[in-house]
Amino acid sequence: MNIPEISVQELQALRKTNAAIFILDVRNPEEYAICNLAGHLIPLNELPSRLHELDAASHIIVHCHAGGRSRRATEFLIKQGFNHVCNLRGGITAWANEIDPKMTKY
Repeated sequence: MNIPEISVQELQALRKTNAAIFILDVRNPEEYAICNLAGHLIPLNELPSRLHELDAASHIIVHCHAGGRSRRATEFLIKQGFNHVCNLRGGITAWANEIDPKMTKY
């Protein structure tokens, strides 16, 4: 399956324009506590049971640590009928490396 992706630079541009986006963080709570993008936290293993928390009409950008879990989450959401969802390529690691070098890394 071809998974739609967005770069950290594209996400930064969307945030600067106050675009209507929903950031979904599929990491674990302990990872979220280290650093985050102020997204909605639903760990990947909880996503199927918490799907009701998401609006299928929203533009959802999914991220994790490096992109693997968020890629699986994006694929799952697409299969569930979410049409405006994409994976953040490189995850929060790419964000810390390319956009916010002061962000805590792990």
